[in-house]
This record gives sequence, structure tokens and C-alpha cells, in this order.
Amino acid sequence: MSVGVLRGGTSSEYDLSLKTGAAMLQALPEDRYDARDIFIDKSGFWHLRGAPVDPMRALSQIDVVLNALHGGVGEDGTVQRILDRAGVRYAGASAVASALSLNKARAGDVLQRAGIRMPNAVSFALDGTSTTGAMAKYVFQRFGPPYVVKPVNEGASFGIRIAMTLVELPDVLGDVLDAFGSALVEEYIRGHDVSVGVIQDFRGEELYALPPAHMIAPQGSRYIDSDAHHEARITHVVPSNFSYTEKQALMDMARAAHRALGLSHFSRADIVLTPRAPYLLEVNAIPGLYPGASFPPMLESVGSSVREFLEHAISLAKGQ
Repeated sequence: MSVGVLRGGTSSEYDLSLKTGAAMLQALPEDRYDARDIFIDKSGFWHLRGAPVDPMRALSQIDVVLNALHGGVGEDGTVQRILDRAGVRYAGASAVASALSLNKARAGDVLQRAGIRMPNAVSFALDGTSTTGAMAKYVFQRFGPPYVVKPVNEGASFGIRIAMTLVELPDVLGDVLDAFGSALVEEYIRGHDVSVGVIQDFRGEELYALPPAHMIAPQGSRYIDSDAHHEARITHVVPSNFSYTEKQALMDMARAAHRALGLSHFSRADIVLTPRAPYLLEVNAIPGLYPGASFPPMLESVGSSVREFLEHAISLAKGQ
């Protein structure tokens, strides 16, 4: 079976995508799969065996695609639509569901309507009329500081800023809006950072939740930033020391979010666990498999592996 691994891409997560793709290529057994490295450069051009190629040509002899393109065209529905037009089966979410999960503002609306607890949040876009001072006042009328300000369509903590006070918020908002064109302002929820993976039709369960991984930021950091992802400086404690009740609540939340967003095959939820309750931050349609990501240790904690996960994902794609 020929398996195409898409990696690289135009997003801020380019380097992480290369690493996830490399992990996929390394894990696929050569005696079962003809794995083909399909590289997309930062300008969006496709390459096969080191040579530029049209996407349809690159996909012409591929049976199944594994998408390692984190963020950008890999998760906003662009690549999924190309694969749909080419008639190639692929593991992971559809174009619509993937794009929805990448857009934190739209996804938040859907998830909250489904009854999933999330931080209070307000989104803004550059419109040429509102000032960041007026935006900050609008936020303050709804919830108080500190604030987490992040791009609407970025992952791996890229572009996140913290405003500890209302006075700081206009400048922080301005920085994120200038850089990304839109911004989501969230209530800062203090608690334990947790990652929970979900796999469809795995080990006899319709939606199998992996044991929650307690993510610990590097010493001295207030939160898990983009550098921690890229430099593999996040500690993943799995099995975690959370109580049985807390673990069940976290896994139930990850399953509910997966269903609410209409995702397929697998996903990974980022959650903050407080003494009172868990709060969902976001859901990733393409879990990272790069060194330092949470998904591989979660798999290992139940006696599984990246190889078993990928072979299962391929079987799910074939059954579409």
C-alpha cells in the first residue's frame, strides 16, 4: 500500500510538521507500506522525491494520505479539499470539521453551545474603526484580568501574549492584531495544563480516550509557550497523579469536544484542570507526533505506539 505523508507547509508550525512527518515515515514498517514523503515548502509548492510537482501528480499513485501539516493549509480545510478532489482517502477530519476546530472563535461558539465548559472569551478583527482601548473596555465589562490574548487561527501556543492587568491589554491586543489580523481574548484560567488524546474505534471503544497527560511548563514559565513546543521542553506526566474522578471528567470532555466539532478518526484536546472543574481551551484535529509532543507518551502509557496508532489511522481512512 502506498502511503503519502504530507509535511512542511506554510504555517508557523512548519518545523513541528517536519518532525511529525519524520516520525510517521520512521514508524511505518517498510514491509507493509510504500511510504512517500510529500513535502510542501513555505511558499506552498509541493515536492515529491526532491522535485517540484503538481499536487494531483504527487497524489496520483497514493492509496492513503497521512497529514502531518500542523496549522495553516493543513488544518484550515485547504489540503483536505485537494485530497477530496483527487479522490484520495486520508486519515483525520474532513475539510469543514478541521477548519472549524482550527478557528478558535468559531469552535468556541460550537463547543459552548454543546454545553462544554470553556474560559470566557471575546474575539476581535481589525476593522479600521475600533481602537484597542475600546476593545479592552468591552472585554473588561465581561470579565476581569488577567487575560490571555492569542491569534484565532494559530497552534502550538504561537503568538500568545499575557496581559496581567487591564492597563496592559490595549497594547497586547494591538500587537496580536497587527501580527495576525484577529485576536481572541480569554479569561486566564489558573490550573494544571492537560492534554487528552481521542482515537475512534480503538480497543473496542467507539471513541477511546487516552489517559490524560499532565503537561508541565519549563521552570520559570507562566505558561507553555511556542518555544517550549519547538524545543521539546514540556514535561508530560502520564499516567498523571489526578484522581480517578478528575481523569474521567477530562476524558469525557475530550470525547464531547471531538463529537461537537464533528471530527473524525482522532483528535487531541487541551484542557486546564482547576480545583473546581476542567476548562477546555481548544481541540487539535492533527495531534503532534514530534519529539516532546504529548500524544506519543499517552499512547505508550496504554502499551500502544506511534506505529500502532498510524496503522489504525490508515485502516480508518481505508474504511471511509
